[in-house]
Amino acid sequence: MKARLVTTIAALVVASLPVDAWRAPALAPVTEVDAVGITVGDMDRALAFYTGVLPFKKVSDVEVSGRAHELLTGVFGARLRIVRLQLGDEAIELMAFKAPPGRPYPPDTRANDRWFQHIAIIVSDMDRAYAHLEASGVAHASTGPQRLPDWNQGAGGIQAHYFRDPDGHFLEILSFPADKGDARWHRAEAAPPLFLGIDHTAIVTSDTSRALEFYNGTLGLRIAGAGVNYGVEQEHLNNVFGVRLRITTLRAPAGPGIELLDYLTPGDGRPAPIDLRANDLAHWQTTLVTRGLTALFDLSLAKTFRLVSPDVVSIADGRLGFRRAALVRDLDGHAMRLVER
Repeated sequence: MKARLVTTIAALVVASLPVDAWRAPALAPVTEVDAVGITVGDMDRALAFYTGVLPFKKVSDVEVSGRAHELLTGVFGARLRIVRLQLGDEAIELMAFKAPPGRPYPPDTRANDRWFQHIAIIVSDMDRAYAHLEASGVAHASTGPQRLPDWNQGAGGIQAHYFRDPDGHFLEILSFPADKGDARWHRAEAAPPLFLGIDHTAIVTSDTSRALEFYNGTLGLRIAGAGVNYGVEQEHLNNVFGVRLRITTLRAPAGPGIELLDYLTPGDGRPAPIDLRANDLAHWQTTLVTRGLTALFDLSLAKTFRLVSPDVVSIADGRLGFRRAALVRDLDGHAMRLVER
């Protein structure tokens, strides 16, 4: 069966990519994209949103502290509550720092700022999903649901809408027409759930080629699709006027995808703060499962990413589902937590 392109709004027209980017050396190979982590200011409020307005289900709820978690998060004196939630086959982790407190989410964040990240939640009916968000009083970030035009061969018919959680983090609802998206998003039952699962997380990059040196070259994520999107529908989706957006979709053998969003125009997206830390509400982290964690530190000299953890950290009790881990940031500041189980 012909493989389908799984991406929010990527066209089939493949953008110009460096030849080396299509190779996957897998120097520290990622076998799975696991949970996407979001730092929240008030755990009870966040849980009311993600399990009330949205239908995520609680999987685990733990409090952690101590030297290992200081080293892993890069936050001295870290004490935090971590709640893992599941929707369909995918998971997120909400992280609330009891100590020390971090900075609030920047209220003027735009979708082309380079600390921007979101998760794309697949819905079976865009009209019903949007009406549900409206009735729940959710803050919207798009002007309304957008149907991408038919001239865009790879994305025509896809519907998408951005909204925000109580802390201001961006989220997306997304629906695929019958001829697009992975087969699992097209359920055979007469009345599928309204919210199905997470297709991908998207991050803004300033330079796709440079980002691919890390995600494709170092981590071995395969390039699943690439294209350039523009037009009035894209502007209203991202709420960014004059947008011309290069999108590259990356995938591991398992788990949701990672989309690189490279704003070719406008060029006024702001860089992530150099002192962004895990207790700041602008912090997201994507957990990647790998067998090459030790090798990753040898690769740090290649300067395709920055270390947050000073070394591989052993987690003795296993409550977080892994035994060794390290936190790194790509050159745009997006955090990746690499773990060995």
